[in-house]
Amino acid sequence: MHRILQDKSLFRPHCLINGLWCDAADKSVIEVTNPANGKLLGHVPNCGEAEARHAVESAHAAFEVWQAKSPQERGAYLHAWEQAIHANLEDLARLLTLEEGKPLAEARAEILQGASYFPWYAEEARRVSGEVVPTFRHGTQALTRHAPLGVAAAITPWNFPMSMIPRKVAPALAAGCTAIVKPAGATPYSALALAELAVRVGIPAGVFNVITGNAGAIGAVITSSPLVRKLSFTGSTPVGRKLAAQCGPTLKRVSLELGGNAPFIVFDDADLDQAAAMAMGNKFRNAGQTCICANRFLVHKDVLDAFVRRLLHGIRGLHVGDGLKADTTMGPLIDAGAVAHVDALVRDAQEKGACRVTGGQPHSLGGNFYEPTLLTGLRPEMRIFREEIFGPVAAVMSFESEEEAIALANDTEYGLASYVCTRDMARVWRLWQGLHFGMVGINDAALASAETPFGGVKGSGLGREGGREGLLEYMETHYALLGGLTQA
Repeated sequence: MHRILQDKSLFRPHCLINGLWCDAADKSVIEVTNPANGKLLGHVPNCGEAEARHAVESAHAAFEVWQAKSPQERGAYLHAWEQAIHANLEDLARLLTLEEGKPLAEARAEILQGASYFPWYAEEARRVSGEVVPTFRHGTQALTRHAPLGVAAAITPWNFPMSMIPRKVAPALAAGCTAIVKPAGATPYSALALAELAVRVGIPAGVFNVITGNAGAIGAVITSSPLVRKLSFTGSTPVGRKLAAQCGPTLKRVSLELGGNAPFIVFDDADLDQAAAMAMGNKFRNAGQTCICANRFLVHKDVLDAFVRRLLHGIRGLHVGDGLKADTTMGPLIDAGAVAHVDALVRDAQEKGACRVTGGQPHSLGGNFYEPTLLTGLRPEMRIFREEIFGPVAAVMSFESEEEAIALANDTEYGLASYVCTRDMARVWRLWQGLHFGMVGINDAALASAETPFGGVKGSGLGREGGREGLLEYMETHYALLGGLTQA
């Protein structure tokens, strides 16, 4: 690990609690491996309840000082943090590729997208204002203001560690909250590198804490502690439901970005070249391990064959390999369990009548690599129609009418992202209203940005990240009624 980083101090094998780098009390550790070759990258502390309580208490103690700073003062730290990320982009990208597997170009793009949340929220916090409510009773005046919630905890996934953390932490700190991050065990070094940069730019001790280790033990402390007033979680729907239930007794504010089952609808009037290019970038980014990537391609019967040909051409142009190699355009899956899950979905689909156009099995490279796959003949009774694939498999089915496409798209417990390719603007409005998803990408699949709200409905969670909504998720509204304002 050290050999490929220019700034070796970005590799941090310790947790950051209250401004100090520390280990687990019992010195236990967990291994972190490279998914591209299975080699050991290093160890991080296997922290548990004691360390989690220390992190909560440290963040709580820092909250009074941090919230008292002006939005401009807090924003200055966030601007400096963004600049530090840009200055260390290449090292951060290599670190991310080593522990997550994605190609370097994707790693750079993720880091820059994540860094964009810092300046956005640094400035947005200056624009959060209360309201002078129109008088509703003689002699009174009602006022409102927005105040930070307190300690905010974030539990982040392994697939986008360099963007998920800023997306949660930037609005929290901008609002005046302090933060505790529990990163995924597979990708802790990205979080710890961000923590190192936070220390360098002078973010006060206790304001930003990163703790690695036992997810169950750490999660139990975070969810049960009355000092933690907000939990933001990105991950699976079953875990999200469990965390929400655990937060119930202390009535925490909760944001949950959970599983997805995105439909990608291609109508007969679509620009097929544009649709296929959009599909490739959406489906095969990070080897299909994204919560908003297309899970089901619904294509009008009149353009089905033409679209499949274009998709096949794009898939054949992918180069699978180690993300550190310059010619790699698709890396490995995160672990052997992910490979087994994807392969089981593909085999189930074929057993139930799907046609394999290309791919469909573990890659000849071995390990955690899986072939980019294209299936046709998708049907609702197949597991791949119902379950989140989280792998490089494009499964295609046809439809005949707009009404059928909407019904098929909505036939899922999830409601995160959806996509529509059409040049009919009247249809665009009908689809936006008819699709039961928190986000709809119309002729464009790049949904995530600092300026816009990101999140789902139904089994895909609640709350929003990004945009003005993302800042208000870390604030509560306080109301004051001034009486006795009549003249004596």
